[in-house]
Amino acid sequence: MSIAELAEDRVVEAVYAVRSKRKLRTKSGASYLALELVDATGQIQARVWKDVELLDARFGEGDAVRVLGRVEKFRDRLQLDIRSLEATEVDPASLTPALRRDEDELAGFLEFLVAEISHPGLAATVRAVLADRELAAYPATADDHHSYAGGLLEHTVGVATLCRETAQLHPRLRAELLLAAALVHDVGRTLELGRGPAFTATDEGRLLGHVHLGLRLIEERADGLSTGQLAELLHCVAAHHDGRAARTAEAAVLYHANQLDAIAATRRVD
Repeated sequence: MSIAELAEDRVVEAVYAVRSKRKLRTKSGASYLALELVDATGQIQARVWKDVELLDARFGEGDAVRVLGRVEKFRDRLQLDIRSLEATEVDPASLTPALRRDEDELAGFLEFLVAEISHPGLAATVRAVLADRELAAYPATADDHHSYAGGLLEHTVGVATLCRETAQLHPRLRAELLLAAALVHDVGRTLELGRGPAFTATDEGRLLGHVHLGLRLIEERADGLSTGQLAELLHCVAAHHDGRAARTAEAAVLYHANQLDAIAATRRVD
């Protein structure tokens, strides 16, 4: 049974991937496992209360496991109470939460947006940065918005589209700088995170973060940009999570476009 099909009070026997695993203690001091399980349709929190030491030794983060348990509701969310669990030979990559939109369509949009940049230096830099970055394999964030394989591609196209449209409404903006920055603003995620289903942070990702890694990648592949042009591009990327740090209109617009796309993807719609 897929995660999307789970309902309260259902007994479930199915194969899921372990996105995260933590060994914790109750207030009384008893050990338990707190898990996040995923498949192609979504994710669910799970708990192992009994035989903790025995079951803990059977699997790790990123593994595919067969679980038997009961679906319960905890704080208005479904949660799986696991009775038994064992590792399987199923490829965990096949259980990674997937794109909500057509991948080929998004890839086509990305190519269109890149082709909109006519400035030789900016165009060459963006193409070089994106050349071997598999955006469709990574999430935009590990546990917030667009947190599934391909989420990075979807988010990049969304932010870049918002920036392109904003520049058309406000001709005073340097449209090609803004679009270029939008297309590469989160490319550091491909270095910060490992592959699904766990999307665990790499060693350098844990220490440096996606913004720093993205800036480094852009600097390494900048081609045909003057020192000032490169600084403008790097500044936009550096400030895309901190609107107060934005010193140019383009950096400020990128910050707000990034926020808007994240909110639109996650905020509850009643």
